[in-house]
Amino acid sequence: MTDSNDPTPAPEAASVPPPYGAPAPDAVPAPAPGMTAMAPMPGLVDGPVGKVRSTGTCVLLTIVTLGFYTWYWYYKTHDEMKRHSGNGVGGGIALLLAILVGIVMPFISSNEVGGLYERKGRPKPVSAATGLWYLLLGWFFLVGAIVWFVKTNGALNEYWKSQGAQG
Repeated sequence: MTDSNDPTPAPEAASVPPPYGAPAPDAVPAPAPGMTAMAPMPGLVDGPVGKVRSTGTCVLLTIVTLGFYTWYWYYKTHDEMKRHSGNGVGGGIALLLAILVGIVMPFISSNEVGGLYERKGRPKPVSAATGLWYLLLGWFFLVGAIVWFVKTNGALNEYWKSQGAQG
């Protein structure tokens, strides 16, 4: 019986992880049993283009329908954005939020419209902060609500036009 003070042998070079900054290996591990490979990230492939809606017509319809048109607008625009980009709350959730907690919708809508631009690498003309127009000045003869809608619907229309929509 002999005792040795020799250190344990060094692991093979292939089992040592590459140093930081080294390129990642090309091999992609297979998905675990019972799992499927991940789909591409949503937003990389464009879906159908949405409809350009006249801001003046939308305001007029909102007045004539005593505000009910806004629910339709939230439903349709969010449905179109979700179908186009694969991101966002979608039409059904937007309608539910508009009915139950309508005050959040100007923030969500503007944020999603800005997200369409951001996804294309363009500067966002509107963001969640645009909803502050609605919140802070909405009570003053609806000036804030109108400013918010003109900015948000205008940005959405311009985006759809840039994607080939007629309007």
